[in-house]
Amino acid sequence: MRVRTALLAALFAVGSAITASAQGFAGMGSDAEGFAVPAPDPEFTFPTDHGAHPDYRIEWWYLTANMTGPDGTPYGLQWTLFRSALAPYTTEGWTNPQIWLGHAAVTTPDAHYTSERLARGGTGQAGVTPAPFEAWIDEWHMRGETLDAMTLRASGQQFAYDVALEAQGPLVFHGANGYSVKSQQGQASYYYSQPFFALSGTLTLPEGDVPVTGTAWLDREWSSQPLASDQTGWDWFSLSFDTGDKLMGFRLRQADGSYYTSGTWITAQGGTTALPDGSFDATPLEITDVGGRQVPTRWQVRVPDYGVEVTVGAINPRAWMDMSIPYWEGPVRVSGSHGGIGYLEMTGYE
Repeated sequence: MRVRTALLAALFAVGSAITASAQGFAGMGSDAEGFAVPAPDPEFTFPTDHGAHPDYRIEWWYLTANMTGPDGTPYGLQWTLFRSALAPYTTEGWTNPQIWLGHAAVTTPDAHYTSERLARGGTGQAGVTPAPFEAWIDEWHMRGETLDAMTLRASGQQFAYDVALEAQGPLVFHGANGYSVKSQQGQASYYYSQPFFALSGTLTLPEGDVPVTGTAWLDREWSSQPLASDQTGWDWFSLSFDTGDKLMGFRLRQADGSYYTSGTWITAQGGTTALPDGSFDATPLEITDVGGRQVPTRWQVRVPDYGVEVTVGAINPRAWMDMSIPYWEGPVRVSGSHGGIGYLEMTGYE
């Protein structure tokens, strides 16, 4: 408990400094001085780049999954490991400046279960190794000989999951070959995904074990200043259509009420086309009061270049992640010009 308290104090001290600077959502628009900054024309090296990049300030391994049980009930799953650096280096022991944060969740049509873990780097409590691949925090893990075939486990007070992941397609790179611009001022990240996982395994819920099958999407992203200082949050969509095609799209909300958008059209074979600012449109259709917060949980999404005009609706509108940094995250259904499933993440609705 003493270690956890010390770690929380360190984390919130950093968070307070970030918040005080008012530099975008969760401090992601704060100054990146001393840290590496993404540059155009990246050259990725695998499996090395599946691992951590401690000279960058912010990084995550972010997996979401859409699943069904034997009776057809839809479920959602999240497993995320965040790395946040106080300084651009790593070392052994408690002087290590890398902070790790784990989020896990299971969403049903009627319930949303969450859990959070915190760790200091350099102690073995959390980290990522690229080969064999393993991302872990405490007993939570995502691991395999390679990224193509892995097991995924996490648990909380009211839930657990133990599932297997098998890639059915290639990695895809967002923006310009993995260089993803986030603002008109040029803030950017390195961003690639594996959106072609097949999933099978078991959810453990208060009512018992549920065998599930489905699909999963892993996002890998790192940067040191991914947002502009006037960007207050984002609405991020990962949609898998019945045709086999996929869509990643986001709109970043700016303080003056305008938006910056970007996206990637992904074919069933893994081919990609970048969607520049203005090519992806997301408009709220329905607002849900979630604990006093006004959160859009039903959207119209349009990509005219691909004939996409769909309604995206939350399976459980109350999928609020009440964490150290709170946000909304949950599975969605897609209907309209294209049918399908997916995940929606929304930040900055405090």
